[in-house]
Amino acid sequence: MTTARLPTCQVTWPEPLDLPASLEGFRRWGDDGLERWDGRVLVRTARLAGESVPFACTVLGTVEAPAVRVQVAAARHLPAVARLVQEMVVRTPSALAALVARDAVIARLARHYRGVRPVLQSDPFAALVRAITAQQVNLRWAHTVRRRLAEAFGTRHRLGPFYVYSLEPERLARADPAALRALQLTQRKAEAIIALAQAVASGALDLDALRQRSDAEVVACLTAQRGLGRWSAEWFLARTLGRPCVVAGDLGVRKAVGLAYLGGRVPSEAEVRTLTAHWGEAAGVAQQLLLHALLHGWPAAS
Repeated sequence: MTTARLPTCQVTWPEPLDLPASLEGFRRWGDDGLERWDGRVLVRTARLAGESVPFACTVLGTVEAPAVRVQVAAARHLPAVARLVQEMVVRTPSALAALVARDAVIARLARHYRGVRPVLQSDPFAALVRAITAQQVNLRWAHTVRRRLAEAFGTRHRLGPFYVYSLEPERLARADPAALRALQLTQRKAEAIIALAQAVASGALDLDALRQRSDAEVVACLTAQRGLGRWSAEWFLARTLGRPCVVAGDLGVRKAVGLAYLGGRVPSEAEVRTLTAHWGEAAGVAQQLLLHALLHGWPAAS
């Protein structure tokens, strides 16, 4: 199959968007095989009607006129994938404009890192596996272990010159914890991933239904699962469901908020919630801007 023969469409956004900068987190710590970004093309999968569907997004436009070319393997999937791609970027222009008007820190970051936005994860199950693998380890190691998991238990999809893996709950539900331990996952994480897969495969945990639940209900539902705490649940809210949720217990978020509002002192989780309460509906974008600045440098006041 050649790239030219793949069913294709173009997706655009009306506001400025720096897709390369927004997507760099998917390769900064390594290629996990599940979310593959090479600086120009994003290859990932989505669950559509219970099926893992691979697709590729090639950046075409500019920050001021953002666009991507979307490619899929089967034409029947193109409309649904195009909608998903359109909605994968968190856009809150009115809320962000209001926040910029009253918060000088966010205003400075929004000018300096114009168009940096959260890009949502397209597979809820893989997103929770990602959260489990990232607990209490550095992100490079988490990517390494997740790549091993994808290669050992994932389904490999070909899309023209590209490939990508998906994780199927049904297969992981039958896995032996010892097989996951062999990939250098801890016993606790191996058991948590298998328990999560079993809950999803059996229907005991309906991840799609969480989209209609309140934030508190989502947190309660996910933290009832083995190995998923509030940190994981809040990242799921922010990065999979696109909710304006500040992950106040995350060390990176705490450091970034401390640089923004406390002269560098790292605040407690409770302090983060107080300091960011005014972010409102723009919280997802504000959080992404602060984390981006934490990695790339705080712009001087202007």
